[in-house]
Amino acid sequence: MALFALEWRFPPEREARLKMRPQHRVFLEQLRAQGRLVAAGPWSDDSGALIILVAEDAAEVERLLEADPYVRERVSGERLLREWDPFIGGTIEAFG
Repeated sequence: MALFALEWRFPPEREARLKMRPQHRVFLEQLRAQGRLVAAGPWSDDSGALIILVAEDAAEVERLLEADPYVRERVSGERLLREWDPFIGGTIEAFG
């Protein structure tokens, strides 16, 4: 298992995304209950968000995201996904 940082850059149009936000947050809670989500939240200016996930590889993260209402409804904007290797805060087990 590995940690992945997903940065979302939301589009300027907010109405459709905000309409989907409650469903998106339910999805994130489901990932947390499955042990897949470490942390998630929007930037303070609501221009995007950061989500830290646990997965085997980037392809698995992409498969997980297919069920996200933001992705299904195409309201999330640009995504940047990177494997994250923290050296402060411990190993991946420290996040579980």
